[in-house]
Amino acid sequence: MIRHRCSNDSADSRFASRWLRFQKPARSASGRLPSIDDPTPRGRFELFSLSLLVGIIAGSTAASAADSSQLLNLFRTGQYSECVEASTKAIAESEFNENYRLLKLRSEMELGRYADAAETFEAALKNFSGSIEVRWWGRDVCRFNNQPERIAQLDDEIAKLVRQTPWRYSDSANRIIFGRFVLSQSGDPKQVLEGVYNVVKKFSPTYAPVYIACGELALEKNDFALAAQNFEQAAKHDPADADAPFGLAQAFAPSDAEKANAAIKQTMERNPNHIGCLLFVADEHIDAERYHDAETVLAQVETINPLHPQAAAYRAVLAHLRNQPESEKQYRGTALKHWATNPEVDHLIGKKLSQKYRFAEGAAHQRQALQFDARFLPAKMQLASDLLRLGEEEEGWKLANEVYEEDGYNVFAHNLVTLQESVTKFRTLEGDGIVLRMDAREADIYGHRVLDLLQRAKRDLCAKYNATLPAPIIVEMFPKQEDFAIRTFGLPGGAGFLGVCFGTVITANSPASQAAHPTCWEATLWHEFCHVVTLNKTHNKMPRWLSEGISVFEERQADPTWGQTINPLYRKMLLGDELTPVSELSGAFLHPKSGLHLQFAYFESSLVVEYLVEKHGLEELQKILVDLGNGLTINDTLARHTGSLDELDLAFAAFARQRAVEMARDADWSEPELPKRASTELLAMYLKEHPTNYAALQRQAKQLIADKKFSEAKQPLESMRRLYPNDASSDGHLVLLARVHRELKETPQERAALESLAKLTDDNVDLFARLSELTSQAGEWEATRQFAQRWLAVSPLQPAPHRIAAQAAEKLHDDHLVIDSYRALLLLNPIDVADLHLKLATALQRTGDLLAAKRQVLLALEEAPRFRAAHQKLLEIIKASEPATQPADKPTEAAKPMKPAAVSK
Repeated sequence: MIRHRCSNDSADSRFASRWLRFQKPARSASGRLPSIDDPTPRGRFELFSLSLLVGIIAGSTAASAADSSQLLNLFRTGQYSECVEASTKAIAESEFNENYRLLKLRSEMELGRYADAAETFEAALKNFSGSIEVRWWGRDVCRFNNQPERIAQLDDEIAKLVRQTPWRYSDSANRIIFGRFVLSQSGDPKQVLEGVYNVVKKFSPTYAPVYIACGELALEKNDFALAAQNFEQAAKHDPADADAPFGLAQAFAPSDAEKANAAIKQTMERNPNHIGCLLFVADEHIDAERYHDAETVLAQVETINPLHPQAAAYRAVLAHLRNQPESEKQYRGTALKHWATNPEVDHLIGKKLSQKYRFAEGAAHQRQALQFDARFLPAKMQLASDLLRLGEEEEGWKLANEVYEEDGYNVFAHNLVTLQESVTKFRTLEGDGIVLRMDAREADIYGHRVLDLLQRAKRDLCAKYNATLPAPIIVEMFPKQEDFAIRTFGLPGGAGFLGVCFGTVITANSPASQAAHPTCWEATLWHEFCHVVTLNKTHNKMPRWLSEGISVFEERQADPTWGQTINPLYRKMLLGDELTPVSELSGAFLHPKSGLHLQFAYFESSLVVEYLVEKHGLEELQKILVDLGNGLTINDTLARHTGSLDELDLAFAAFARQRAVEMARDADWSEPELPKRASTELLAMYLKEHPTNYAALQRQAKQLIADKKFSEAKQPLESMRRLYPNDASSDGHLVLLARVHRELKETPQERAALESLAKLTDDNVDLFARLSELTSQAGEWEATRQFAQRWLAVSPLQPAPHRIAAQAAEKLHDDHLVIDSYRALLLLNPIDVADLHLKLATALQRTGDLLAAKRQVLLALEEAPRFRAAHQKLLEIIKASEPATQPADKPTEAAKPMKPAAVSK
C-alpha cells in the first residue's frame, strides 16, 4: 500500500474542500449533492462512463434497444469500423437517439477519423443541447481538431448546465461524467471520490463504470492496491468489460508480473483492438529493450488508428534510442499533427527517455510539455524527478513542492516534500568533486571512510576507462530504507535494492537500514560508482545488462570477495533453461520470477563482461563504450567489435556452460534419492555407492554434528572441501569445519578454516569478529587490524569492531586509526565515556595536537571529576604546551626589562 497523507479533514488544511466556482450552485438546498433518486425528466436511461460506453441503453422501442445492445457490443469488442457503419444506419432510422451518436463518435475517435468525429459531435450537440456527456466527449474531439478555444467554451457550458439544473444530471452515468469533469478542472479528488463516486456506489452497487472511474483515479494517484480493488469489482459486475482487466494489469504491473500478464491476456481476449492495452504492452517491450517486439505491437495499433499520438510518441522514443534524430522529429510531428499542443506527447517521450537514464533529454521534453500546458502536473512532477536525478536540486525540490501545493494527493510529490525535510538535516562531506550527504551521526562515525572509498573508486575507475567526470558527483546515504526508496523511486518499496546510480547522483541504503541483513557497504558504493563512470562515458546510452555487468565485474576486480561468483544454484541455472540470451538480458531485470532470478541476472551480466574481456580484451570493451556514447546501438556496436549479437548469444552460452561444468567438476551435484530424515547409517550406505555426492556428504556431516560426533564429522567435511573448496555458504564445509574444530578446541585448525572462508565472503560479521578475537589472542595485531577493518566495512555502527580496531592500532602505533576508533566509540553510547576521552587525548597528544588533547581530557574530567589519570594527563599537556624558557645568564633582547615609562605631570 502506498504511503498516504493523514485522512482527517480538520487535521490538515491541504485537505480542505477545493470545489470549482460552480460547485455550490450545483448542490441542493440542503447543501448536499442531488440525490441519486431525484427525478430525471430526460428521455433516456443511464449513459456511458468515460472509460466505456456502458449502461442501460433504452430506445423508444424494443427493436431500438436491441440495436443499441448490438452497437455497444461492436464497440466493446473493438469492431470500430463496423460500429461506425451500423451507428450511421441506426441514426438514420432514429435521429434522436443520443447513444447511437455517442457510439459513432467514440468509434471514429478510436479509428483516428477526427474530422468525421467533429461532424458527428456537431450533429449530436445540435440534437442534444442539454447533454453534458456529449460535451465531455466533444472536448477530446475539439482537441484533435486543433480547436483549443472551443474546449474552454464546452467547459463553461458543462458548468452552467449543472449549475442551472443539477437534478437533470443526478443519474449514475452523469454523476460519473460530472466527477471526471471536476477532476479535469483541478477539483479535489477526495471530494469527488466521497461526494460523487461513493454516492453512486451506495445507490447502484453493481454499476461497473463507477468502479472503473474509482480505479482510474487511484491509478492516477499511484494507489495501486485501491485501484486493484475497484477494478476487481468492475470485472465482477461486468465480466464482458475489457477495461476492467486492463485496469488490473496496470494496478498489478509494479508488483506482480504474473497477475498483470493474466489481466492483459483477458483484456485482449475481450477486445483484441484495445488500443490502451496494446500501448501498455509496447511500453513493457521498450522497458525490456525488446524494441522489435514493441514495433510489432505499435504496427498493430496503427492498423486501428494510423494517427494515434501515443503510438507515434513511442516511435519517436525508439528512433531516439537508435540515434535516428530525423525519424524522431518526424514521429513527434505525427504525434502532434491533430493536437498541436498535446502535452502528453512530450511527457510520454520524456518519461521513457528518463527510464532509460537519459534524464537531460527527458527533462527537455517535460519542459516542452509544460510550455504546451503549464497546468499539466504529470510533466511537472516528472521534471522535478529528472532534475533531482541530475543533481539540479534547487529547481527539482521547488517543482516538487509546487506539484504538492496544487495536488495534495499526489503521492510522489507528497513523499518527496516529506523527504526533503529529512535530507536538509544531512551532514555534507566534500572532496575531489564528490559531495557526500549522510545522517549527521553516521557521518561523524564513518563518513571519512566513505569519502576515502569514493575518491579511490573515482581515481581507479576513471583511469581504467579513460573517463572524465563532471562535478559534482552527489552521493546520498539514507539510514531509513523507506527514505532511500522514495528518493530513488518516488514510492516506498524496492527492499532488494542496496543502491542506485542515475549518472551523477548515487542513492544508497546506509548500514543503519540493514540491521537484520548487513551487507558490505564498500562493495555497494564501488559498484554504484562504476555506474557513474560507465554511464558518463556513454552519456547514459548503454543497455542495462552491460551497465550492471561491468559494475559487478569491477567489484570482483577491486576485491575478490566482492561481487557475485558462481555457486551450485547458479551452476544449475546455467546448465538448465534459466540462461537468458544476451539479446534479452536487460529484460531479465524488469520482472524477474524471484529475488534469486534477479541476482542471477546480475551474475550472468557480469559473466558476459568477463567473456568479452577474456575473448576480445579490455580495450575492445572500452571501444564499445565509446561507440555507445557516440550514439551507436548495442547491436551495431557489438557487430563492430565482437561479431553479431546472435553470434554473441551462441558463443556466450557455450562459455557460461563451460564455466558451470568446470565448477567442482568431480562433485556429483544430483539430489540423493534418500528420505528427508535419513539416518546416519543410511547416509553412510548411500555414500559408499555415491562417494562424491555433495548433498549427501553435507547431510551426513550435519547429522554427525547434530549428534555431537564432531571427530567423525571431519571425514565428510574434508571430502566436501576437496570436491568444492570455494563453498562459502552458511552451511558449507568451511563453516561446519570451523564449528567442529572449535568444539574440539582445535584453535589453529579452526582459524585456518575461518581464514579460508574470509577469502570468499565480504559480509560475514560473525566470521570477522571471531577472526579478530583469535588473531588478537595470538598477538598478531596486523591481522587483527585487517579483520577489524573488514568488519567495519559491514557494521560501522556497532562498537565492537571499533574497539578491536583501536586495540590493534594501539599495538601497531597507528595513531590515525586509534583516533578514528575512539571518536567513533564516543558516538556509540559507550559506558566508559571518561576512559575513552582519556585514551583519545593520549593519542592526540602523541600526534602533537595538544589543543584537541586538552579538550578531550577536560571532557573526561567533566564525566569523572576525580579521575586521577585524567588529572595527570592534563598536567602533562599543560606542561608540554608551555613555551620553552631562555637561560637566565644570556637574556635575549626581547627578555630585557623595559625602562619605566615617563609619567606626565
